[in-house]
Amino acid sequence: MPEMDGYTFLQHHRRERNTPVIVLTARDDQDDKVVGLELGADDYLTKPFRPRELLARIRAVLRRAGQGEPEGSVLRCREVTLDRELHLVRVGERAVDLTPSEFELLAALIAAPERAFTRLELLDRMQGAAYEGYERTVDVHIRNLRAKLEPAPEAPRYIETVYGVGYRFAQD
Repeated sequence: MPEMDGYTFLQHHRRERNTPVIVLTARDDQDDKVVGLELGADDYLTKPFRPRELLARIRAVLRRAGQGEPEGSVLRCREVTLDRELHLVRVGERAVDLTPSEFELLAALIAAPERAFTRLELLDRMQGAAYEGYERTVDVHIRNLRAKLEPAPEAPRYIETVYGVGYRFAQD
């Protein structure tokens, strides 16, 4: 692609694709913002900005684009059923009590079976952008989830470790 300025690129991008665009720039003049948004940017963020604000804006743009979390209230995979509205989890017919963090962690895993999540992704889904904790916190929650869900936690069937990455919910 030939070299072009940001505005030309944005026009070209909008003709070719429909992916969300957030402009990150040091240009904070109101006219620049208006032009960027009118040319098709979904959001406009000027430097300096905090990473948590950027993350929140990304989530908002993805929600508006229909790429957020699944809308379904009840998630099922294998024998595990998770009801978001009722905040209930069952393994077969057995009800399982989970903490709010364990519930959010399981919801993220079961919503995308077989997808490997990093610890940081899971921590973010559990606590949101406002949480500043250690990635290894996820390991403790996974251990607790396995103890509550798995028939034999030492040989997990549902929540698998993906070495060097994180965890996934096994579909088979």
